[in-house]
Amino acid sequence: MEEKWSGLERRYNELSQQLLNPGIDNKKRQELQKEASEVSLLLEKYKAVDCIEKSLKESEENASKTKDPEMLELFVEEVEQLKKDLASAQAELDDILYPPDEHDTRSVFLEIRAGAGGKEAALFVADLLKMYTNYALQKNWGAALLSSSQTDLGGYREAVLHVKGKDVYKSLKLESGVHRVQRVPETEASGRIHTSTATVAALPEAKEVEFNIKPEELRIDVFRASGAGGQHVNTTDSAVRITHLPSGVVVSCQDERSQHKNKTKALKILRSRLLAHQKEEHAQKTSKQRKELVGSGMRAEKVRTYNYPQNRITDHQVNLTLKKLDIVMQGDIEEIVQALIAKDRQERKKVIL
Repeated sequence: MEEKWSGLERRYNELSQQLLNPGIDNKKRQELQKEASEVSLLLEKYKAVDCIEKSLKESEENASKTKDPEMLELFVEEVEQLKKDLASAQAELDDILYPPDEHDTRSVFLEIRAGAGGKEAALFVADLLKMYTNYALQKNWGAALLSSSQTDLGGYREAVLHVKGKDVYKSLKLESGVHRVQRVPETEASGRIHTSTATVAALPEAKEVEFNIKPEELRIDVFRASGAGGQHVNTTDSAVRITHLPSGVVVSCQDERSQHKNKTKALKILRSRLLAHQKEEHAQKTSKQRKELVGSGMRAEKVRTYNYPQNRITDHQVNLTLKKLDIVMQGDIEEIVQALIAKDRQERKKVIL
């Protein structure tokens, strides 16, 4: 470890000396300052990992030598804490060495749609919507339902949730895919277990400057918003449907009573869908790792199974099974999310190594 950072220290000293030269132009100075900052941060993380590794080794040696039961207990606790600290420090170092997705820090549009299973699938969408909303609240993120299409039993044919906060896409991007539920529907008299599905798509929120959408590329239709069962909930043409003609992407929004507000929301979702489409195209043209990440987000792939009779949830991307489905459905999905983030980090390391 020391060999790695000794080279970094030499480079940092070289950059510091170059920055002392009054003759360099502003552009070169900015480049040097940027590199110096990056090298300094990397050096700091390397030293932190090395320091924890040395402390861990020392504590393990002390634990193996002591004959005092009380001291042994203290050393064992110290070893366990240092192992956790080391894992955290190593993860921070890995994020610098193997840079994450540039969109990880962004907010997300979470699109949830009913798949196979009819009314039961729509009810499952409502359950997933509640799960993600509660998770967002636990993380102190903002969560707002932007668009939805309800059914008469309280389910949703589709729903778009805007989750706003720091690192939301990092946490939710691997939620994309097919979510399968196995349970006895309330309407099933014989008690037979049904299997239904819903699809989830996590779209990083796009910035306006990323897509110069020309007015002539859009077809905007307005219509009356309708509720469950097709009943009109609005007597004016406030609902908006926007079609992006070059790509064929269609976005509808009807939850607001104002046509202007619905149009604004629809345009935000449209930009994010176009950004996601651009990410997929870029992935297919670049590395194997990016293909794998996009592949795990394709809606044809089953990413998770929710088995109600056994109170079991299984994430197939990381082969993680938890026997606490009732708790997870209340929004406690952090254990699954962290396992997926760790998988993402390992995939990045595989490509670069």
